[in-house]
Amino acid sequence: MKQKTKNKILVLHGPNLHLLGKREPDIYGRFTLTDINKELKKQAQKNNLAISIVQSNSESVIVDKITKTKYDFLIINPAAYTHTSVAVRDAILGADKPTIEVHLSNIYKREEFRKKSLVSDVVLGVITGLGPNSYFLALDASIRFLKHR
Repeated sequence: MKQKTKNKILVLHGPNLHLLGKREPDIYGRFTLTDINKELKKQAQKNNLAISIVQSNSESVIVDKITKTKYDFLIINPAAYTHTSVAVRDAILGADKPTIEVHLSNIYKREEFRKKSLVSDVVLGVITGLGPNSYFLALDASIRFLKHR
């Protein structure tokens, strides 16, 4: 009997997210990216998913990951590129994979320039303002989406 291949989730963390726990803890909290990644891996394993997690400060690395990696679902926190990168937006469109945009802080309660996302209108949904739970809810939503497609 042929074994079903695992669905693969790609999680991309954008620029400066490696600084979580140190950078503006009043906005982002004291948890680290390692904390988030550990929980994502645990949740993926529990649900029999393959997960690949990448953090990059480089727009070109993020674009390459979106367009050149094999995956079934993308969870992305574009961070600052949310508001500035047509390249990330075009990569998401070009990859044509189901995608959820996540943000730790509520971008609509922040500076005016953060209220505009260049990717929100090309993704399935956006989860914002729930700290690390934004990622965990996105993973749960991706699991449900993949089960019912």
